[in-house]
Amino acid sequence: MHLIRKIKFLIVCGLSISSIAFSAMAADVTLIISSWAPPSHGMNASMFPKLIKMMEEATEGRVTAKIKYKLGSPPAQFDLIQDGVADITWIFHGYNPGRYVATKVVELPGYAGSAKAASIAYWKAHQKFFASANEHKGVKLIGLMTHGPGQLHSARKVTSLSEIQGMKLRLGGGVSGDVGDALGATGIRVPAPKVYETLASKAADGVMMPMESKKGFKLTEVAQNTYIMPGGFYRGSFAVIMNQEKFNSLSAKDQNALNGVFGLPLSTMAGRVWDSIDGAGFGVTKAASDNSINHATSIDQAEFTKMSKKIVSKVLKEVSAKGVDGKAAQAFIAAEMAKF
Repeated sequence: MHLIRKIKFLIVCGLSISSIAFSAMAADVTLIISSWAPPSHGMNASMFPKLIKMMEEATEGRVTAKIKYKLGSPPAQFDLIQDGVADITWIFHGYNPGRYVATKVVELPGYAGSAKAASIAYWKAHQKFFASANEHKGVKLIGLMTHGPGQLHSARKVTSLSEIQGMKLRLGGGVSGDVGDALGATGIRVPAPKVYETLASKAADGVMMPMESKKGFKLTEVAQNTYIMPGGFYRGSFAVIMNQEKFNSLSAKDQNALNGVFGLPLSTMAGRVWDSIDGAGFGVTKAASDNSINHATSIDQAEFTKMSKKIVSKVLKEVSAKGVDGKAAQAFIAAEMAKF
């Protein structure tokens, strides 16, 4: 009996060691993911790990990835991927004014629904309307997403729309810049990782970002008051991109496997993560005794809806100049989001 137990023990140990060795050796390719947000941010703590798992499962472990930080500034990420410094990254379109125009359609105020719904609608709208604009030329577009509704976070309490006029606001670019202009605010352009110090130094009075930023960028400490506009003042547009040559270097089998992960599946997962981290942002805000959440009155909501019409008209005109039917794309996104 002792001999049998020993044999069983050795067999189990052998299998365990073999499994560990296989796991360690299984990946033929390790992709480098460049990320510009802090490691604790939801994109790095949740979205990219989920993407890595999806890629590993799709390729039976042959392709994996690891995240590297501070390889380049947020606005430089597209060029960084195009030049092959890293293989995958996420970009915020608003950081490169004029480079991306069609992407502004999904950022417009007036949409109702979650980041997941918006991200799904966004990918479908891209395939139907925006792909022809070819704004991601030079890289492989593997996913699109929006963050949750962009809200106003400030050191002083804001309880009405009129109080925003004259404020110095950090605006990320894209439609958030158009919204800031319409509200009479002075826009300050700095990337998200610089927001905390910009507010702490009083260089800005507030910032327009989604609720996740209260946790992801520690805004509970420097922008204790949040002013909520239902549906948000805007939504931020992001893309997940990959170096095309790196993708082409993979086997045909792995390319096909990854294409089954990229696109709608990745966009859906990413949107779901944005919703989750928005919830976490609400949680830390409510838990902070010196933080407050103030909701726009029905009068201010109506005023912003009226104001938004000019923003929408301006953006759709810009988009039409790129040969894209922006009005049809906007209606398509709204209809797709309504399905959720």
